[in-house]
Amino acid sequence: MAGTITHDHQPSAAGGRPGRPLIVTEDTDLLDDLLRLCAAAGATPEVRHGPPERGGWEAAPLVLVGDDAARRVCGAPRRGGVVLVGRDQDDPGVWRRAVEIGADHVLMLPDGEQWLVDRIADVAEGVGRPALTVGVIGGRGGAGASTLACALAVTSAREGLRTLLVDADPLGGGLDVLLGGETAQGLRWPAFAASRGRVGSGALEESLPELHALRVLSWDRGDCLAIAPQAVRAVLAAARRRGGAVVVDLPRRIDDGVAEVLAQLDIGLLVVPAELRAVAAAGRVASAVGMVLRDLRVAVRGPYASGLDDREVARLLGLPLAGELPVESGLSRAVEGKAPPGADARGPLARFCKEFWERALVEAGAA
Repeated sequence: MAGTITHDHQPSAAGGRPGRPLIVTEDTDLLDDLLRLCAAAGATPEVRHGPPERGGWEAAPLVLVGDDAARRVCGAPRRGGVVLVGRDQDDPGVWRRAVEIGADHVLMLPDGEQWLVDRIADVAEGVGRPALTVGVIGGRGGAGASTLACALAVTSAREGLRTLLVDADPLGGGLDVLLGGETAQGLRWPAFAASRGRVGSGALEESLPELHALRVLSWDRGDCLAIAPQAVRAVLAAARRRGGAVVVDLPRRIDDGVAEVLAQLDIGLLVVPAELRAVAAAGRVASAVGMVLRDLRVAVRGPYASGLDDREVARLLGLPLAGELPVESGLSRAVEGKAPPGADARGPLARFCKEFWERALVEAGAA
């Protein structure tokens, strides 16, 4: 069980930065449990019998106070990120003691163990602003969604953002191939098929191939063609906690795993060639995606059929226009030569991507 208490004071200034949680208790059994939970979350705590000296109480990103130690910390400065931990769920006095020490939460073991592991892991990873997460999906087959996804990721990395490119299409041939890194060392999707609960964001990033200054989670060339929705949710949540930008190349079919991805996207880009059949097909895709994703925008790719332009395509689909996706001459030859889409910073595709990121980051308040 975990309960929340509302206070007017602000969280500690250390919030959002990696650090060591502080444990305050003399209960050896409780201490053993808290140390076990810290280990599960990948954190090494500081242990005290009372508030530490020299600002340690204020500096710790998270303070776990055993119910046995509540009276000893009553005089400590008020701060956010304090959790009172006990075992007796029938003790009504625990709420009074929590208020006395200014705790944000009251947690009872063993029921609240998973909540506490997640909270400690946030501290160990230094959770701050989540990554701006963008999904790219084709309005029809061959629309160029994978090319745009790669170009967005390459551009984001070039602009200095921590960037992860996620291949959510097991039948797409692998984005690592498009980036010229099919032999690069690192894990692919099948390695995460059994993931449940929380995946460490730092460990995820370090385990993936690094190509063109970004990390790539792609498919291998094996027989695994599906990942359980729980694993998709856990992996993408870990990617987002790391901050920066996450770009996802989406398949045109919507299954449970793709629905988990859509639920975590900030923006979706629907790539639509300016042809009547493509617009008709894109309408069906937009209808399915829009059931989960609120912010879906259309990127229109020429050449244009008679009577169509980018604004008309957006109007027909009833979607906001992200812009006209430019045609870049020589892109196919560049990719064959192992230069990824968007590698030419002065090319029209890279300029489109840079302008998109500039607008999106301002909208997200991350600029």
